[in-house]
Amino acid sequence: MTQVKICGITNEEDALYAAQSGAAALGFIFYSASPRYITPEKAQLIIKKLPEEIISVGVFVNEKAEEVEKVVQCCNLDFVQLHGDESVEYCSLFTPQLIIKAVNLQSETDLTRAFQYNAAALLVDSRYAGLYGGTGRKANWDLALRVKKEKPLILSGGLNEENVKEALQKVTPQALDVNSGVEISPGKKDHQKIARILEIVRLTDLQQNNASLIFTKRRK
Repeated sequence: MTQVKICGITNEEDALYAAQSGAAALGFIFYSASPRYITPEKAQLIIKKLPEEIISVGVFVNEKAEEVEKVVQCCNLDFVQLHGDESVEYCSLFTPQLIIKAVNLQSETDLTRAFQYNAAALLVDSRYAGLYGGTGRKANWDLALRVKKEKPLILSGGLNEENVKEALQKVTPQALDVNSGVEISPGKKDHQKIARILEIVRLTDLQQNNASLIFTKRRK
């Protein structure tokens, strides 16, 4: 089955709706420059109210390692998503099984560099105008397809109900990461869009191997 992570959660209502609708994971952005920023204290309160099986992912951009660790402990996060310019050396400071490394693939060089990261999965996104994510722009699906040969793949970048079926058919990632494509405005989700995109994923799903699931609970 193809798992879906709804990212950019900022409030309890959206979190609970996404969880009840079939999302496997929720993403909380701890990057103050993002319009979807949430404080660790607020995220902690939301995460405590989630069903036990829902995976919580903290999104960080070029943050100090010790600050990441503090937020992980505060919010009891299942995964750390590093969405900035973090080096291979920086990522090695964390347990690989807990790390999702976001990469922007535009060339063969980018692909080679991405494979150097020791992480549970690579998340292929699209950067634009200095923004690290949430741009609503489509990622490079051709290069994303090649990631699967080496690493578990989470596909992101401008996914919405108009293109998600095509993305599943062409790339067949283990998981999808959806953010701006299910929003009314940055940080406020459209519940109908969440429901529709999750239904499209269920009807189109080409991933039948549950052994390849990325979003699973880990020992902490």
